[in-house]
Amino acid sequence: MRIVRAERPDLEEILRLQYLAYQSEARLLNNFSIPPLREKLEDLVRQFEAGMAFLKTVDTNGDLVGSVRARAAQGTVYVGKLMVHPQHQGKGLGTRLLAAPESAMGSIVPQARYELFTSTQSLRNLRLYERAGYRPFREEEPEPGLRLVFLEK
Repeated sequence: MRIVRAERPDLEEILRLQYLAYQSEARLLNNFSIPPLREKLEDLVRQFEAGMAFLKTVDTNGDLVGSVRARAAQGTVYVGKLMVHPQHQGKGLGTRLLAAPESAMGSIVPQARYELFTSTQSLRNLRLYERAGYRPFREEEPEPGLRLVFLEK
């Protein structure tokens, strides 16, 4: 499976995958109104038009199975919304998607710092990020019951 840059027409399908992929996170947190489940197509379009890089991967049938987003600002590449279709999890695709922003943005932002965040309860995500070299540097609670850890490398 190749990871390529998504285009505007892909956003609706990416949003459907987002709703599906973030169900497990919502169950873990016992909160089905987490930000990824509240996003609308207009939000993705606005992000895309503002220069957010949407990367995607499709299987041999052309079906979307994973996506990640990244944007650069002042020497930092912010990585977010890393998602893999539940039927394709545990096969290394998340690891490949996590590395994709470095490949895509490395020439644009040389010597960049990379930053992402996840729930403090998302131990599987934290293990993935730490294996990739990310280290925690701050925590915050943007809304009651949702504690986030920010990681960088």
